[in-house]
Amino acid sequence: MRFKSVFATLLVLAAPFPGALAQTSDTAAVAESVPAETSPAARLDALFDELKHQGDQEKAKAISDNIRLAWRDSGSATVNFLMLQSDKAIAEGKDTAAFDYLDEVIQLAPTYVEGWNQRATLHFKAGNYRKSMSDINRVLALEPRHFGAIAGMAAILTSYGRDERAMEAWQRFLDIYPAERRAQKSLGDLADKLAGSQT
Repeated sequence: MRFKSVFATLLVLAAPFPGALAQTSDTAAVAESVPAETSPAARLDALFDELKHQGDQEKAKAISDNIRLAWRDSGSATVNFLMLQSDKAIAEGKDTAAFDYLDEVIQLAPTYVEGWNQRATLHFKAGNYRKSMSDINRVLALEPRHFGAIAGMAAILTSYGRDERAMEAWQRFLDIYPAERRAQKSLGDLADKLAGSQT
């Protein structure tokens, strides 16, 4: 049961952002708070700064959605199309086809973070934790603030019983995205478990 809870948290925090090409009014409002004339990198930095200092859960969620939107856009129509095809394949339960699309994405755009992240999530779903962790490491080498990938790392470490390392990962997540309640709960549960084992 505990692993199922961790897996459910991972799917919410690390899976590809649903409806990635559509913004709600809340996310659009957050996006407007960052000047449009800034570079994509500066815009992303500003969003992460807002996320770090936002204590309201719903407002923080809107900011995180904008960060996911920024990550999702590869800047290439071909890569974006392949990502949409991968999403469709995953939704239809065609994981083999999804892997094929993602492998092509990574070959075409090896520095595109979401190609690696989506493949890491798919490997996790398939139970291929070693391959998932390998892809997570590629994600974090490209974008150390990728909270979804960090959530994936924490879930894998938890599944291996490496609770202290998993706690470090969740703390790293919360340093970036402190208002995320599921991450707070995961960290608290691990802390309680470790405290109980030492008594």
